[in-house]
Amino acid sequence: MLSPLGTCCFFLLEKLVLVPLAALFRYVLVPLLRYGVAVPAVWLDRYVLTPLGQGLGRLFRQVGRGLGWFLPRLGLALFVWPWAGLWRYVVVPVVRYGIVLPVGRLWSRVLVPVGREVRDALGLCWRVAGFVSRAVGRGLKWLAWNLLGRPLVHVWHGLRWCGRNLVARPAARVWNSVLRPAGHWVRDALWAPARHAAVEAGRAAKDALSSARATVREARRDAWRALVGAARPVEPREPGAARARTLGSTTNVSGAVPAPEISLRKRG
Repeated sequence: MLSPLGTCCFFLLEKLVLVPLAALFRYVLVPLLRYGVAVPAVWLDRYVLTPLGQGLGRLFRQVGRGLGWFLPRLGLALFVWPWAGLWRYVVVPVVRYGIVLPVGRLWSRVLVPVGREVRDALGLCWRVAGFVSRAVGRGLKWLAWNLLGRPLVHVWHGLRWCGRNLVARPAARVWNSVLRPAGHWVRDALWAPARHAAVEAGRAAKDALSSARATVREARRDAWRALVGAARPVEPREPGAARARTLGSTTNVSGAVPAPEISLRKRG
């Protein structure tokens, strides 16, 4: 029962609402919008607005071209051509004919010849001054040599001769004849014997000291032997005594007398 009822309602909705609305849209609204709005708008755009826009564009382009041709020339005519004409027809001639030509003629006809003459005069004066100064220098050199140089040279040679003959040669003779033989005599007669005697005395004192140490050591050994008997104890070493060495060897020998460390030097 519901299905036929729904089908009937859908049929009525379609026939009473949808079909009239579709027919209204297709046969009323669409022709109205097409022929009432779209076609007049297209016609207006094609035959009115487009030609008007093109005409205005051509007009604006022409006006822009005209302004682009006119405004630069107006600017040139107002701001450039007057100053250029002033520079070309007023300032340049006044610089040229009022300053450059007079200064050039003054330079070429007055200053250059005067400068050449002054240069030549200065060169001549310089050469003359050179000749004069050279002559004056030679004269002063001659005077200085004759008045100061030669006397000083003679004085120097005299002082040199005096120093050689009065000081050097007598001093050399005194040294060779007196001081050197006296020094040799003092060295051979006094210093060498005194040094030899000092060496011998040192050697004798050292030998005596060594003999005394050996005697004391023997006496101590005999006293110890007499007290404790024949057993020989280990002898205590003296803290400062060094063991003697044999000549030509590095081994120590007990009971040997230390060799003298002072070597005899050759006399003379």
